[in-house]
Amino acid sequence: MIFTLPPLPYAYNALVPSIDAQTMEIHHTKHHQTYVDKLNQAIAGTAIATVEGTEISVLTHLLKDISAYHIVVRNNAGGHFNHLFFWNNLAPNGTQAVGANLLHALEQSFGSFEGFKEAFTAAAVAHFGSGWAWLSVAKKDGSLFISTTTNQDNPLMNTTPVQEQGVPILGLDLWEHAYYLLYQNRRLAYIEAFWKIVDWEAVEGRRIAARQ
Repeated sequence: MIFTLPPLPYAYNALVPSIDAQTMEIHHTKHHQTYVDKLNQAIAGTAIATVEGTEISVLTHLLKDISAYHIVVRNNAGGHFNHLFFWNNLAPNGTQAVGANLLHALEQSFGSFEGFKEAFTAAAVAHFGSGWAWLSVAKKDGSLFISTTTNQDNPLMNTTPVQEQGVPILGLDLWEHAYYLLYQNRRLAYIEAFWKIVDWEAVEGRRIAARQ
């Protein structure tokens, strides 16, 4: 497979005021494009380049066995997957209502929806350096858990601790290039703005798929 950079499902200015248009354009056309280009260079001439399927399905399969590959593949496959995932977390004006089934699952794992948001926000704020914050479905029992990963790692990877492996259903980019133009060093303000543009329907769709 030759990996590609798909267009965003909305305009670069669609997430204003939570995320500014310049940040979105640079993030998508420069940072994400670089991961795609370097991933294609890294897999040239290997069996990965001949695999057929959708970008997400091929990346998911690759990431679950990522320890078998060079660190360059890990970094750039993770970067491509994480950004595809991130763009589709988001929607102009968000989906304000959390569906009843997802709400029930969040209440079971975190006590309440507000308890979940507080725990996720705390984990994202506390994460040192570049990385990601995740809400995932646990492999062992289907419960929901929060974790953070460094660089472009994610819970699908078999290089993460066993207790932090799962299927991500919500992710937040914590690299400074995702928010610095608008928020500078105010990561908390960026996280608070993120909650206004989450597509909860997409999150619930991922949760259902992860449990099948």
